[in-house]
Amino acid sequence: MSDAWTQHGKVRAREADGLLEVSVDGLTTQAKYYKPLIYEFFRKAWRGSRPAWGEFSVEIAMEYVGEAPWLDLDNLAKALLDAIKGYAFHDDAQVARLLVERKPGERERITIQVRKLS
Repeated sequence: MSDAWTQHGKVRAREADGLLEVSVDGLTTQAKYYKPLIYEFFRKAWRGSRPAWGEFSVEIAMEYVGEAPWLDLDNLAKALLDAIKGYAFHDDAQVARLLVERKPGERERITIQVRKLS
């Protein structure tokens, strides 16, 4: 994985070896907050690869410090998949494998890893 991150506000992304990684600093209990934030990043700052056809694996991790925030992970996943649609893949129906988890971390953030399946 390259260390060359592209950043705009709280969102940053990088890609290498068929993996797209997106990281969002901070947490909120409102899943709908993330869609416009990530969408704006891709629209204004991202100059990486364009969407592809085929099947994809997506891993989403919500890292928190202290007590876990009250947030439905299914709503978070839907908002994030909608945000990266059109940039990582053409439609979220292309996601054949989806892992969403909440785990303690060193700082509050959300990471998304997208990999095309062979």
